[in-house]
Amino acid sequence: METRSDLYIGGAWVPSIGGGTISVENPATAEVIATIPAGTSADVDAAVAAATEAFPAWAGLSRAERRDHLVRVRDALAARQDEIGKTIALDVGTPLRIATKIQAALPITDFEVYIEALAEPAVDERIGNSIVVREPAGVVAAITPWNYPLHQATAKIAPALAAGCTVVLKPSEVAPLSVFLFMEAVHEAGLPAGVLNLVTGYGPEVGEALVTHPDVDVVSFTGSVATGTRVAALAAQSVKRVTLELGGKSANVILDDADLALAVKVGVSNAFLNGGQTCTAWTRMLVPAAKHDEAVALAKTAAETFAVGDPLDSATRLGPLVSANQKKRVLDYIRSGIDSGATLVTGGVDDPTLPEGNATSHGHFVSATVFAGVDPDSVIAQEEIFGPVLSIIPFDDEEHALAIANGTSYGLHGSVWSGDQEHGVAFARRVRTGQIDVNGAAYNPRAPFGGYKHSGIGREMGVAAMDEYTEIKSIQV
Repeated sequence: METRSDLYIGGAWVPSIGGGTISVENPATAEVIATIPAGTSADVDAAVAAATEAFPAWAGLSRAERRDHLVRVRDALAARQDEIGKTIALDVGTPLRIATKIQAALPITDFEVYIEALAEPAVDERIGNSIVVREPAGVVAAITPWNYPLHQATAKIAPALAAGCTVVLKPSEVAPLSVFLFMEAVHEAGLPAGVLNLVTGYGPEVGEALVTHPDVDVVSFTGSVATGTRVAALAAQSVKRVTLELGGKSANVILDDADLALAVKVGVSNAFLNGGQTCTAWTRMLVPAAKHDEAVALAKTAAETFAVGDPLDSATRLGPLVSANQKKRVLDYIRSGIDSGATLVTGGVDDPTLPEGNATSHGHFVSATVFAGVDPDSVIAQEEIFGPVLSIIPFDDEEHALAIANGTSYGLHGSVWSGDQEHGVAFARRVRTGQIDVNGAAYNPRAPFGGYKHSGIGREMGVAAMDEYTEIKSIQV
């Protein structure tokens, strides 16, 4: 079992002041595989003090100097990609191939985006007799979730550092192990002391201490709507800037002129990525009513290729959910879908059959589940399930499809498929969501990422993310 006894504060590994520990579980076996420090508010004070002290010098560096630091961090991170992938497979349950190619690769890309951005000179805006400049906002509290434990951290850290801010990171205590590897890379890369600090612990203790700390200038949070609402309320007491990414219930709209087989196949894969524990997952598949049964048959075939098993087994496409609580939550939603009258096409509440030889009998597994004929106002079509559950919803015409797509409290991501690209783009413009893909277009890490409505406030990724960590000053001349 791995024992992590120290936090990273002021450029050094130091023991937590409280001395408590948190157990980390392998969700495939329900075995404890590591312990980490249970940080305290006193640890937060120390970390914020280190970040505050480091801020003037870091903010005062040139863009080229900060870029050089990010290059070294990127390279140290890239050298650990395989180790990070395996670690995420163990503490999140992501199948190893996905953990390495997506979970461990995206953080490298996150740094590359801002290495590119810092290669370009800053250009001040002139408005009449004013020079409008952007300056680093100060100390950032980055509070991140367990589903993409390193990417969600680096998506905040990289732009914040690029903008000239210093950071205190609080990762989820559920799957924190890859973050420790990242901090080792940061230390190896020689990032100046105090520029990036790590305090692990529980939300009510460490998270709230960060959000309410008088010397924290910006809070960036990714997680649930309920917790994000509390973060925003607490931050408002000291008038902090807040960025929130709070999840989604994305629609995959397959228009009548689309390639149905391709759209369904890609849509199923997207919905079940990372066990459905992805905020951008297309969990609502909207299809023309006349093609509903055909889409259901295609989705059933695709879903049943998602072999359940040990994340380290190369044959596994669907690993466990991250915890027993998460499994219970997802199974409760599946029961709700059955009770609502939706047709259970495949999957369900029974434990899946696991391959012989996999030591996974106590793991938190749920089968790939597909519902058909789903009422767009039902619970499973409205609430974020965060598991491998897909709802297929028929629509009458495009206006009906648009109403369904826009008919939830979320607006983070989505997709539209059409045989005519311009037709697809025209429909995409009308969907109230922060990102939307047309005909399976590739993810772009250089574009702004964020949501409408309850999906959040502000943007991550690309140059827009750097703006979240800056203040605007007008200088009249």
